[in-house]
This record gives sequence, structure tokens and C-alpha cells, in this order.
Amino acid sequence: MKEERYFYVPKASTLSELPEEEATHALRVLRLKEGDEMMLMDGAGTFFRAAVSMTSGKHCFYHILETLPQLRTWQGHLHLAIAPTKMMERIEWLAEKATEVGFDELSLLDCRFSERRVVKTPRLEKIVISAMKQSRKAWKPVVNEMLDFKSFIAQHSTGRRFIAHCYNEVPRVNLFDHLKDKATDTLVLIGPEGDFSIDEVRMAVEAGFVSVDLGKSRLRTETAGLAAVMMMQLSQQ
Repeated sequence: MKEERYFYVPKASTLSELPEEEATHALRVLRLKEGDEMMLMDGAGTFFRAAVSMTSGKHCFYHILETLPQLRTWQGHLHLAIAPTKMMERIEWLAEKATEVGFDELSLLDCRFSERRVVKTPRLEKIVISAMKQSRKAWKPVVNEMLDFKSFIAQHSTGRRFIAHCYNEVPRVNLFDHLKDKATDTLVLIGPEGDFSIDEVRMAVEAGFVSVDLGKSRLRTETAGLAAVMMMQLSQQ
């Protein structure tokens, strides 16, 4: 049985042509031709069984054979906000793996101890899309531009909000224990390699964020981010 080929096509139901990058892959790599079937995903919860209707140069046209709405495997909106690591490939790895696990939104934080303050979000977008197709996820996570910590805190005042850190001076509860009751929105903040500053932690707590730990192990930033997504995901199934 031939493996299904998945392509990311935003607003696939209203279009009839693959985006340029997807068309290049379909025609030059997979060598699809008229009549070949493929699966389209719009990143908003729907798959489409489609067939190639015509190819012309770099263009690949399709018509939809069947619309296949998908059921989300988790409840609520799962949002991870994290300070990027100095080595960007670690955050790229996180974006890929978190997408495979399943979450809704990735935000990047500029914190006091951040070692990286510039991020190329288009590259993260490509990594997320590739992981979405590979893991057959019907929803594409939103990737947000980097924002300074104080501004981010001010913009998020609803839903369940948590800040994970390692300071013993600020009382913490375990994140997973606190996630047992399902809710519509969950946001977890993960700090840079040197952790948040204690002033940032206190600022978040004063704004209504719950101070948490991720267990007894001390984790790297990207590992902590993935652990947080796993906990959110498992608690909402």
C-alpha cells in the first residue's frame, strides 16, 4: 500500500493549487502526475483527500475528493512561552517535538538572563509545518515573534497561567498535579538557561501566574519546555 502524501495548504477548501514550496516537493521530489491522489491539511482542523487535476511547470492544481474534519485529541488551548537558548537548534528541536506531541501556540520570551534576543521565526514556522505533516496533526501551532517578559505578562491575564522556575525562595507546586482539572486555556512559562530572574518570577506571581516546578530533576530549557507540553497534553486528553 502506497504511503499517503500530506501537503500543508492553508484555506485548502477555497483554493485549487498547491503553494509554491509544496508544489515543488510534489512535482520534483514525488513526481506526482494528473490523477494521483494526495492528502491536504489546512492547519485548522481539516484534512482533504484530493487528486492532481493538472500540472504546468512549477504549478500543481488539485480538486478535492473528500473533506475529512478531524477531532482534536486534547481539550483547551495549550500555550508554551519560552526563552530561546543560545544554541538555536535546541529550540528548533523543541518546536519539532512539541508539535509532534500536540500543542497550540509557541511564544518566545526576552528575559533578563536571556542569551539569545533575536530569532528567525520563519525558520521555526517551517520546522513546525514539517513536524505537523510528519505527525499528521490537523492543527498547526501558532509561532509568535519574541516579546519582552514584562509586555508578555501584561498581555496574558486570563486562563490557567503558570511560571516554572528553580527558586526555593518562592513556594512552588508541581505543574502536573495542578493540571488535573481540565480547563479551556493553559499557559506555561519556561525561562532561559540561567532561569528567570527572581524579580520576573515575583512579577508573574503578582500578575496571577502560579509558581510551579516540573519535578525533582533539573532540566535544560528545551527539555523543560517539552516536559511542560507533555504535562499539558496528558492532562487534557
